Amino acid sequence: MRHRRSGRKLGRDASHRKALYANLAGALIEHGRIKTTEAKAKEVRPIAEQMITLGRRGDLAARRRALAYLRSQEIVHKLFAEVGPRFAERPGGYSRIVKLGPRQGDSAEMAYLELVDYVPTAAVPRARGTAVEAEA
Repeated sequence: MRHRRSGRKLGRDASHRKALYANLAGALIEHGRIKTTEAKAKEVRPIAEQMITLGRRGDLAARRRALAYLRSQEIVHKLFAEVGPRFAERPGGYSRIVKLGPRQGDSAEMAYLELVDYVPTAAVPRARGTAVEAEA
């Protein structure tokens, strides 16, 4: 029985799971919204919110802790320069999970994990009959 055992294994060993969480948290910080399974979103959300809290603090120790976890200087820079200051006045709850329904292939429950201030960009409609030229 797994009574009172926290966390999901997601069919991965510990190092693979840690890398998955770091990559998903980095993608959320970089793009503002990611589409993933509901279970992964529920596991990554607290980690991403901790990273945003570090970005709000903005000191050197917080930057080093974020860099040790996310392992990408560009993402950490965006976290501390853009994302952290956007949430400076918010006391927590920086992200939300929006359920999308089952995935077609394996019926896994899908969800968007997005920052609460995320605004989707409107798709630019293309004119009829115009083809996108491929550059060689």
